[in-house]
Amino acid sequence: MRFREPDSLCLIIPPSVFLLDERVFPSLGILKIAAVLEEAGQRPDLLDLSGISNYRSAVRDYLLANDCRTFGITASTPQMPQVMGIVATIRELRPGAKIILGGPHVTLTHTAAKKELKRAVNGRATAVLRGLEEDFDVLVAGDGEKAIFVALQDDAPAIVDAVELHSPLILSREQFSASPFPARHLIDLSSYRYEIDGEPSTSIVGQLGCPFSCGFCGGRESPCLRMVRIRSTGSIIREITSVYDRYGYTGFMFYDDELNVNPRFPDLLDELINLQVRIGRPFHFRGFVKAELFTDRQASAMYHAGFRWILSGFETGSVRILKNINKRATREENSRCVAIAREHGLKVKALMSLGHPGESRETVGESRSWLLETKPDDVDITIITPYPGSSYHDRAVRLPEGEWVYTAADTGDRLYSRAIDYGSTAVYYKGDPDDGYRAHVRTDFLTSADIVACRSELESEIRSRLSLPCPSNAASLHYEHSMGQSGELPQHILKSDPVEMVA
Repeated sequence: MRFREPDSLCLIIPPSVFLLDERVFPSLGILKIAAVLEEAGQRPDLLDLSGISNYRSAVRDYLLANDCRTFGITASTPQMPQVMGIVATIRELRPGAKIILGGPHVTLTHTAAKKELKRAVNGRATAVLRGLEEDFDVLVAGDGEKAIFVALQDDAPAIVDAVELHSPLILSREQFSASPFPARHLIDLSSYRYEIDGEPSTSIVGQLGCPFSCGFCGGRESPCLRMVRIRSTGSIIREITSVYDRYGYTGFMFYDDELNVNPRFPDLLDELINLQVRIGRPFHFRGFVKAELFTDRQASAMYHAGFRWILSGFETGSVRILKNINKRATREENSRCVAIAREHGLKVKALMSLGHPGESRETVGESRSWLLETKPDDVDITIITPYPGSSYHDRAVRLPEGEWVYTAADTGDRLYSRAIDYGSTAVYYKGDPDDGYRAHVRTDFLTSADIVACRSELESEIRSRLSLPCPSNAASLHYEHSMGQSGELPQHILKSDPVEMVA
């Protein structure tokens, strides 16, 4: 194996141990970064550690076989404990290496810390950001497509700020549409497992940002994540066509916040139909919708375009909790969304969550009643975690005893949480149904343990009474080191350019 040049770059996708199956959807954000680098003439490595139980062994073998000196890692908040393990391995074997961290955790923490600075408060986000500055050489907050070139410079600032709307590093809608498609060829896409109606499928992103301001949602306090940027219909169709031509996929999950926020959504549906007519094969699609914006016309057009499933964040059946969340949708509008979908042959996955301000056994009971009344085709019931960048986190006030409390404006209902060391504690809203759920919040009516118990009881009853299948937990992959083949990582971890890989 020939070593790459010392100034080469390795991009890293860390494990996501909070997922029941890590190899479902690839991390398109960092693949997009790889694509813009390739367009600029660079050829980064990409180390895909999704679902690898002994990921540090894979990192170690990569380092022993490659003289890479610059590393770019993407991370959401729940991935940070594994990211810190990756960093420790790099620091041990490659002293002086430059390590760049980007992704949601940096973006949301940076946003929260800046708000604390404006209020002259030395809060929990500021402490987390300082820790990140100590552990990483450069932090990229916000859009990474332009910011990565700043971060790679020798004189890069400690934080590359691509969050504020006036920043020249923010992608415009036109730039988003014109940017290269994610570099899926740098991962083993076939090792990712997802189906829509039995058809092998993959994910696509056509929209950045969400205009709504749900209190629990990380990013709703961050300017770049509130600004909606929707790719042109032509750009989306070209990417779907490209993925079909290269990999044969006819199933696509739109990983946009809400498809029906797009004012050109009808045009996209028309073009999806035209694409299938040209190719002569039916396609299958799935995506998220905003319940109160969902109409009969949208449902009918979606079905004819190949959609068979929709997902919507209904969150709760409680009118009081809907108000505390600032969800905008009413209980009646959520019920109508399910009814409209069913009328037009669309199945509905109801995304529900527990642990909001004012949550009680009564409000959990109202969610139970709503689910049994509307009878969705699947459910996902999770526990809220106040991530940086959400109102629950950023607008909370520290109490003398060390807890932080967020107070809902209209009702005065409160949500309590504690500061967390994200580098050592995996905090996530979803886990193994048997043992993986943890609550880092409490209310005036439910302890953390109560919330976990209520979630388990609710999911068990709903799945039983509606005859819904239980989710399965896929086993992690174990990286096997082959004696005498140091650095030749398997394809699902490292797909190298054949020009660069020579015996």
